[in-house]
Amino acid sequence: MATIRLTMAQALLKFLNNQYVEFDGQEYKCFKGVMGIFGHGNVTGIGQALEQYKNEILFIQGKNEQGMANAAMAFAKQKNRLEMFACTSSIGPGALNMVTAAGTATVNRIPLLLLPGDTFASRQPDPVLQQIEYPLDYTVTANDAFKPVSKFWDRIVRPEQLMSSVMQAMRVLTDPADTGAVTLSLPQDVQCEAYDYPAEFFSKRVHRIDRKPAATASIERAAAIISTKKRPVLLCGGGVHYSLATEEVVRFAEQFGIPVVETQAGKSAISWEHPLSFGGVGVTGTLGANRLAAEADLLLCVGTRLADFSTASKSAFHPEAAVVHINVSPMDAFKLEGAAIVADAQAGLQALLQELAQRNYHASYEAEMLSGLKSQWDAEVERLYNIDIEQGLAQTRVLGEINGFISPQDVIVCAAGSLPGDLHRVWRTTQPKTYHMEYGFSCMGYEVSGAFGVKLAEPAGEVYAMVGDGSYLMLHSELVTSVQEGRKITILLFDNHGFQCIHNLQRGQGGGSFGNEFRGRSAESSQLNGDYMKIDFAAHARSLGAASYSARTVEELREALASAKAEAGTTLIDIKVLPGTNTDGYESWWHVGVAEVSESDSVQAAHESMKRKKETAKAW
Repeated sequence: MATIRLTMAQALLKFLNNQYVEFDGQEYKCFKGVMGIFGHGNVTGIGQALEQYKNEILFIQGKNEQGMANAAMAFAKQKNRLEMFACTSSIGPGALNMVTAAGTATVNRIPLLLLPGDTFASRQPDPVLQQIEYPLDYTVTANDAFKPVSKFWDRIVRPEQLMSSVMQAMRVLTDPADTGAVTLSLPQDVQCEAYDYPAEFFSKRVHRIDRKPAATASIERAAAIISTKKRPVLLCGGGVHYSLATEEVVRFAEQFGIPVVETQAGKSAISWEHPLSFGGVGVTGTLGANRLAAEADLLLCVGTRLADFSTASKSAFHPEAAVVHINVSPMDAFKLEGAAIVADAQAGLQALLQELAQRNYHASYEAEMLSGLKSQWDAEVERLYNIDIEQGLAQTRVLGEINGFISPQDVIVCAAGSLPGDLHRVWRTTQPKTYHMEYGFSCMGYEVSGAFGVKLAEPAGEVYAMVGDGSYLMLHSELVTSVQEGRKITILLFDNHGFQCIHNLQRGQGGGSFGNEFRGRSAESSQLNGDYMKIDFAAHARSLGAASYSARTVEELREALASAKAEAGTTLIDIKVLPGTNTDGYESWWHVGVAEVSESDSVQAAHESMKRKKETAKAW
């Protein structure tokens, strides 16, 4: 048997570089490259291997381990989970910086391969720099923290273990139902150890992702349920995009006259202009979508995991409404005690459409009622898009100006704060995959790094990161990487002086204003309730190599957007918006814990209100 003598790190990269994915007959190179930050735990192992293969494998230098992993995740998401980057770090802090990204990937079902360095398998120099010594179990290292947030985890303590480990890693990374973060911990000595690997191990492998068909019996059961219902609603999740099923959604809705609502991950599955499109549903939903959901006698959930925001903490739907799922994940397909069609979204919709058509099914909505709801919401969006406040810019007015300026094919990226709620409600999309929202983990700091990852995936179009000042301050380091790589992103920074989304939640549940705004400490009260801090984000961006502009008026915003589009490289617009000018409500509810005992009458009143609402929501 022919063999090739390589270090474990060299063998790992050689293997990854020859992995391919096939979906619907089209072949994709699985790994586009490796993002990394080197330290003593990986520079002489996988770092040496990357240098050796520098003409074959693209290496992108990250600036923060979480940031580069966010970028890799965004790339994979934008590529419908068919292409990805691996991420490598040193041991200790470098590795642990990627734990949050691992959780984000696993929650969102996005494939993310993490290759953190680990302590010496030989234990000769223990405790090595950055090693955590756990006295009750000496096999535990910092990388054990990845276990609860990874879909597959392994520590490779002998070079030959690599072969079986990476095959399992590929199984998870290419599994539509069970993908997420995959962590291979690489002891720094083992990375450098050589082994005679079989040449066959490095041959080209094509991992075929087959569409899971729907079982005939499950289609018949679901159709029997749907055919008795008059007011169904079709709820689109992220699985619609990954399955390339947006055309099937529109066809299904039109065939049976069913209104369509969307989760954050599902948004852009159907154009906002379509007469059956009613936008976001749940806590951040539109008025029309929430009213339809509340009155529906059936909910058809396609490719969604039904998180609390989509279901308004299980209060959005009529308690007697039936639920049917089309989902490739069995766990998701059985939520809310629904009838499960465990199948690929596109395949499931096609099979269900055929069965319902044979039964001559059609929903019983009145066209005038649907058009009235849609017109009412369109008018509300126009009102929000045109709010004029003498003191400054309203957040929804800014969104309206941006939505009207950018091209339909441009991609926006967002993740946390009050912006996701506003975007879910009022942002108008006409083309799929132009709305890139990370809202499974709502990871603050995803926006800038995510936009860089999307730009790697969509090099021809404009990519806009919409980010609040709080999220920007948490993680903006991959702005520098975008400059370094010559990948232009435009950062639209909404400066509203702090964590205003949580500030609104705090006050909305009876609390006072405490600890959420960016204010100086007051000399009189010794509390953080002094004047707003004055932060020049435009100057900060310029110091990192980006072009920048500032906007305090509608006219300045329009000029800045035009100037930013004309820039060749990464650009930031520092937009000063008034706190509290975001959207809220629209007949939705979110279950958050409210103090049962308090000295505040308003907190006690909020607790009683929460208890009453909880009684009307489904308990499980």
